[in-house]
Amino acid sequence: MPLVPVRRYGRWAAAVCSVAALVGLAGSLAKNRNLHWDVVGHYLFADLIFDGLATTLWLTAAAMALGLGLGTLIAVMRLSTSPVLYGLATFFVCIFRGTPLLVQIIFWGYAGALYAYVMVGIPFTDITFFTAETNSLLTPAVAALLALGLNEAAYASEIVRAGIQSVDPGQAEAAHSLGMRPALTMRRIVLPQAMRVIIPPMGNETINMLKMTALVSVISAHDLMSNIQDVYAQNYQVIPMLVVASLWYLALVTLLGIPQAWLERRYGRGTTRAGHTSPLRRMLGNAAGLLRKNDATSKDGGR
Repeated sequence: MPLVPVRRYGRWAAAVCSVAALVGLAGSLAKNRNLHWDVVGHYLFADLIFDGLATTLWLTAAAMALGLGLGTLIAVMRLSTSPVLYGLATFFVCIFRGTPLLVQIIFWGYAGALYAYVMVGIPFTDITFFTAETNSLLTPAVAALLALGLNEAAYASEIVRAGIQSVDPGQAEAAHSLGMRPALTMRRIVLPQAMRVIIPPMGNETINMLKMTALVSVISAHDLMSNIQDVYAQNYQVIPMLVVASLWYLALVTLLGIPQAWLERRYGRGTTRAGHTSPLRRMLGNAAGLLRKNDATSKDGGR
C-alpha cells in the first residue's frame, strides 16, 4: 500500500497568512513618504558610512579577540584549585558582568576625569618608569576597545568554562597518564572537544558585539552609529538615517551567520547535530530533486 503524506492544511494556511502580512508590510513601507527613500539611497553608500563601517568592523574583531583570549584565561583561572586565582577571576566576572556596558563605555571614555595621568612605577614611592596624560592614551577608539573587550571577556569566560566542563574528565586524566602537561592537555585535548559547545553561543556573542558597537557613539568613537548621528544632527532626517544603519547592521549580521554555521558543522562532526541541514538547503535540495525527476520523466516520455 503506498504511503499517503499527511495533509497539513493548517500549516499551509499559516504560511499564506504570514507571506501576505509580510508583503503588505513591505508595500506599506515602500509607499511611506516619511521614510524618504531618496535620502536612504543617497547615504547608503556614502563615504562617511563606509568610514564608520570600517571602525565598527575592526572594533568588533579586536574586541572579540581580546574578549576570547582573556575570557579563556579567566575560565581556566575559575576552574583552578588555587583560591587566589579563583577569587581574582570571580571578582573580574562580577564587576564586568554586573555593570551595564553603557556605563563601562562612559567610564573608560571619561577616565581622565578620575586620573589625569597614567603612571607606572614602584608603589608607595616617587619612582616612576612611565608617565603619560590619560586623555592622550585613552582615545575614544581605545576606550571603546577596552570597554567592549573587557565586558566580552566576562561573558566569554563563562561560555568557555561551560565548554571545558562539558568534556569528560577522563579525557584529561588519560592525557596526564601519557605524560602530557596540563597546559598541553588543555590546548590539544580539552579545548578542541569543548569547541562543539563553545562555538554556538560564541557566534551569538560575536553578532551581539557587532551591534553593541553602536553604544560607543556616546563617546564619539566614529563608528557607524556615530557617523549616522552626525548626519541626522545636521539634516534632521532621523528615520531615514536609522534605516541606513539598520540595513548595514542587518547585512553584516547575515554575513556573520555564514562562518558560524560552517564552524558549527565542522566542530559538530560525529554527533547527531552534525547532520542537521538548514531549511533553505532542504528546500533547494527538494527543488533540485523535483527538477531531476521531471527531467527524467520527460526523457522517458520522449523515447
